Amino acid sequence: MNLSTKILLAATAMSVVAVPANAQMRRNIRVVGSSTVYPFTKAVSERFARANNKVPAPVVESTGTGAGAKLFCAGVGAQHPDILDASRRLKLSEFKTCAGNGVSQITEIQVGLDGLTLAQSKSGQLRNVSPKDIYMAIAATPFGKPNRAKTWKDVNGSLPAIPIRVYGPPTTSGTRSSLEDLLMEPNCANLPQFQALKKSDEAKYNKICKGVREDGAYIDAGENDNLIVQKLEGDPVAAGLFGYSFLEENANRLKGIPINGVAPSYETISSFKYPGARPLFIYVKNAHLQAIPGIRQFAAEYVRESTFGPQGYLRQLGLVPSPDTARQRSARMATSMTPMNAAGLK
Repeated sequence: MNLSTKILLAATAMSVVAVPANAQMRRNIRVVGSSTVYPFTKAVSERFARANNKVPAPVVESTGTGAGAKLFCAGVGAQHPDILDASRRLKLSEFKTCAGNGVSQITEIQVGLDGLTLAQSKSGQLRNVSPKDIYMAIAATPFGKPNRAKTWKDVNGSLPAIPIRVYGPPTTSGTRSSLEDLLMEPNCANLPQFQALKKSDEAKYNKICKGVREDGAYIDAGENDNLIVQKLEGDPVAAGLFGYSFLEENANRLKGIPINGVAPSYETISSFKYPGARPLFIYVKNAHLQAIPGIRQFAAEYVRESTFGPQGYLRQLGLVPSPDTARQRSARMATSMTPMNAAGLK
């Protein structure tokens, strides 16, 4: 074996260590995660596939943010996804799980905004609710007491006397986390007794301030938001919780219920006046950037102004564009692929 052959073999061995051999066996991008973000990622993947016909079309799966994070964080290699869709930020526990499994460099890219929407059929009787109303209606133990409310009027005397029946996301969903963080926990967070409880017994605090009913008032509808839409259309008493894009897509059949007097819209979500406004993300596994062709181009397509800006095609699908500064930062991240750190994660 001559010297040049030895050098080539050594270089090849080093590249396999840097990027696992099994990661090199798959050429198509694999994306998992949020059902809310799924329609947007699917649209981006279709544009990407048309523009990059020498690369296999991406595979996009709607697993829910939590379930997707488990898959994404499980390791590096062909059997693990390249990108995670998320309707919330990565949790600190997920970030640590990723790191523990060798997924040590991740780029976070905000791709737009969404509004966690409470909706009913057009004939529904709910006109306006507060976050406290929602909490008192669906929390298992609101403020530590068993929930015995049967109707919305039991929750708030100004609301109609219709049964509490709310279809919503499962525990694996980022939308469920947003429900807990945006509309449920704030009812507890500023009360001294619950601030103390969070420090002394966080599990009990979470059960009281974030736990939802399991007696039929709250119905786990799985990761299929379209199923919630169908349920509401056939049940004028029921309400549903899902992302704003599904409300807009079905505006001829459903109505959004104002929260604190603010109706969900592009304007109220982009200004964060709507209490259910939330950012949406994709997370890129940097260890796969060289092994899987097209990841950088895919991320660039996602944050191109013609894609996710005010006039972009994702806007037409219901994605609310991020503010200018956030869009500019996303464009930089898609180019630099700067790894995130744990700062700000909860």
